[in-house]
Amino acid sequence: MDLGAGGGELVRVRPDNTAYVMYTSGSTGTPKGVTITHRGVTNCVPAFVDALGATPGTRTLAATSVNFDVSVFEIVTTLAVGGTVEVVRDVLELGERESWSGGVISSVPSVFAELLDEIAGRVSVDTLVFAGEGLSGSLVARAREVFPGVRIVNGYGQTETFYASMFSLAGTDDWDGEATAPIGTPLHNVQAHVLGAGLTPVPPGVVGELYVAGTSVGRGYRGRSGLTAERFVADPFGAPGARMYRTGDMARWTSDGVLEYVGRGDAQIKVRGLRIEPAEVEAALVAHPGVAQAVVAVHERPEGKQLVGYVVAVGVAGAGEGAGGVDFDLTAGVSVAELRRFVSGRLPEFMVPSVFVVLDRL
Repeated sequence: MDLGAGGGELVRVRPDNTAYVMYTSGSTGTPKGVTITHRGVTNCVPAFVDALGATPGTRTLAATSVNFDVSVFEIVTTLAVGGTVEVVRDVLELGERESWSGGVISSVPSVFAELLDEIAGRVSVDTLVFAGEGLSGSLVARAREVFPGVRIVNGYGQTETFYASMFSLAGTDDWDGEATAPIGTPLHNVQAHVLGAGLTPVPPGVVGELYVAGTSVGRGYRGRSGLTAERFVADPFGAPGARMYRTGDMARWTSDGVLEYVGRGDAQIKVRGLRIEPAEVEAALVAHPGVAQAVVAVHERPEGKQLVGYVVAVGVAGAGEGAGGVDFDLTAGVSVAELRRFVSGRLPEFMVPSVFVVLDRL
């Protein structure tokens, strides 16, 4: 493509030219502009089309603000196959309509979980795409009940990498449904590395920091060379000059070569001198079929720090709270004692919460 520039001079747009600059605050609170190339976007589109099952005429609900890179995924993927993009305020607009029928809806899992019961029987969709948070097995199960036969896709990526991986739950045999859904396998021309100390790859099943390399990785932060050098680092596994993005996310490989998201690397806490990743405990809690959501926190007590697990039960509100030997129902036939046993079978003793609190909602 040739574009007129200034006084009419033609400039050829090439794959490695900037497609857009997307601003993100990250953990610093100071907006930083991530530069993504045309190659970085178009490289991902074929994988998106396959994962979504998109075809000419596919109708996509574009419910994400253009200030977020998910909007690029919604719009570009749909138009690339000759589909229709319906731009709306946000996904909650579905709850205000009498009906909606289409091909693709994308959302953050926690937002869609609040909406699901409200739109049951009024909305028909072929594919649900989730990203931005861990996707719990309980939400997958509920979505399949409301939309029989729906294809569910769990996407993963950052503004800095556009998208990095996807996991498609097209059928019931793709995943056992007992824990948080995997984030899948790297997209075409994308490499994922789970690394430990000294940028050494860790074995399958071992948690390490996730690094993303390949054509989807952005150029860096516009006008911020120091921050770029900190997060976009040399790739020891790639060609000379190749870089990878340090995500700050903790992940692990399964024995089948699938990535599982564990949590943020900067969320580590210390209880009784032992380091704990809250996300690992939360993943064990939501793996229980009676738990929809979970958050783990540390409370200071006179006798020391105490690990507390906050849970939202599937289909139950206002269940109360329990601690120690106190027992209560999370769902019919599910007790705190059972939940404690369940978590103890998946985690070391020091990572099992001392107290469980059931909330109406998080």
